Amino acid sequence: MAIAQLLGDKAEAVPCPQFELVFRAVAEGKVDAAMIPVENTLHGLVHENYDHLLRFELPIVAETSVRIVHNLIACRGTTPAKVRRVFSHPVALNQCLDFFRSNPQFEKVPFYDTAGSVKMIAEEQLEGAAAIASSLAASLYGCRILKRSIEDDRQNFTRFVLLQREAVERPAGSKGYKTSLVFSTRNVSGALFRALSAFALRDISLTKIESRPLRGKPWEYLFYLDFLGHTSEPRVVNALSHLQEVADMLRVLGCYPRWS
Repeated sequence: MAIAQLLGDKAEAVPCPQFELVFRAVAEGKVDAAMIPVENTLHGLVHENYDHLLRFELPIVAETSVRIVHNLIACRGTTPAKVRRVFSHPVALNQCLDFFRSNPQFEKVPFYDTAGSVKMIAEEQLEGAAAIASSLAASLYGCRILKRSIEDDRQNFTRFVLLQREAVERPAGSKGYKTSLVFSTRNVSGALFRALSAFALRDISLTKIESRPLRGKPWEYLFYLDFLGHTSEPRVVNALSHLQEVADMLRVLGCYPRWS
């Protein structure tokens, strides 16, 4: 859905069973790009993918945000009255607790993936089974939607970033831009304050900051940060130069058009 939303029909989706293999496929030139989920408005960061962003050094070239709509899906011919088991990813199951409270006859069954659960019940033609996934999954696997939008919270969005092997050079222009970076500082008093002052002193708006453990250095951290601005703007150039002076490590992960 994120691929279609950002790229339209021109891109072919190529599935991989693990996030690491998605990154590796781009790095090795097996695919042109990767669409990676990085955060959800209800559950926060996809921590594994932030670690991969640092490891594989694939630049972010675009972003998009998809509203998560959970649907109850079953094979054609299955009616709601026949359903006894509902398969889906544990996170999706937990985002539909009100639905399950209203339907205590349904047993929640954790599965590795939302769309994968639809594929499984379609291939195995399971009796009395349904899945929770997107409308696209129902269409792809020839199933029908028994009930739409069963999620507890409608303000549920996942942010995706598009990665390529090479950065796309774009002038700042008039379109809003976002920059993502990661940095580390010495573990001394005031270090993070001094690092963030590089942006505050220049009125640069931060949209996100998260910390991740720094491997090999217990109780030290990497800081992932997003801000509004293009790396060619003078104030951004000065902010990054300032941050470079106080950071032990600094890497820009991407500068790309902001999704709105």
